[in-house]
Amino acid sequence: MQLFVVYKWLAEASECEYKVSLEERKPKSWLKTVSAFANGLGGIIVFGIDDVHRLIGLVDAQKDAELISQFIKNRIAPLPNFVLTPQL
Repeated sequence: MQLFVVYKWLAEASECEYKVSLEERKPKSWLKTVSAFANGLGGIIVFGIDDVHRLIGLVDAQKDAELISQFIKNRIAPLPNFVLTPQL
C-alpha cells in the first residue's frame, strides 16, 4: 500500500482514496481506510487532494508523513506493510 502518491488521472475508487489533509484529531477516519486496504487487495491514500481532485498539497508533508507512520504503527495491529512517498 502506498500513501502520498498523486496519480493525476486516477479516480477515487475502491483502491484509491483522496484526503484533503491529515486529520490528526480524528485519525480513525483514515486509519479505517489503511486497515481496509491492508486486509484487501491494497490501495492508495492520497493526502492533499480536494473533493474535485485538485492538488492542494500539505503545509508540512514531512511532519504529516511522520505522524501517519506513527499513527499506523501505534494503532493498527498487526502492522500492515506500507510505503510513504512524499511528492514535491
